[in-house]
Amino acid sequence: MFLLYLCPVHKNLIMYQSLTFLHSIFRWLVLLSLAYSIFRACKGYFSNKAFSKSDNSLQHWTATIAHIQLVLGITLYSQSPIIKYFWKNFNEAKESFDLLFFGLIHMSLMLLSIVLITIGSSISKRKSTDKEKFKIMLIYFIIALIIIFIAIPWPFSPLANRPYFR
Repeated sequence: MFLLYLCPVHKNLIMYQSLTFLHSIFRWLVLLSLAYSIFRACKGYFSNKAFSKSDNSLQHWTATIAHIQLVLGITLYSQSPIIKYFWKNFNEAKESFDLLFFGLIHMSLMLLSIVLITIGSSISKRKSTDKEKFKIMLIYFIIALIIIFIAIPWPFSPLANRPYFR
């Protein structure tokens, strides 16, 4: 049994499965932090509240959690047998929507959403009024959340589906 752990193929499989699990679990942290940030931004914007230190921290941690998920995703992308097959057999693989989804669509949409979260967080910090800070955070984070919802392979998704937890 110990020799199995020394086998490079077995180690790669364990790493891939671990990354898949972490990426699947971490999505919930991204969704929760984004949803809570949007709630706070909406509440702050419509109630004319002050953009507090905790609002700034929440905005920062939401972007940080999204960036951690991005690193997990890029690492998973580089190790995925599905992605390796997709790029090795691109002309054939692009005909399969499931392979196309994970090879290009999922990655592109998720990268776009992380960029939007980062830009929204950055612009918001530089605004002079609290209302403007909440507004920018609200707009950018909502757009990012919509893109993320489209790009997640939900069990009910017509694009590609995976279980809620892997």
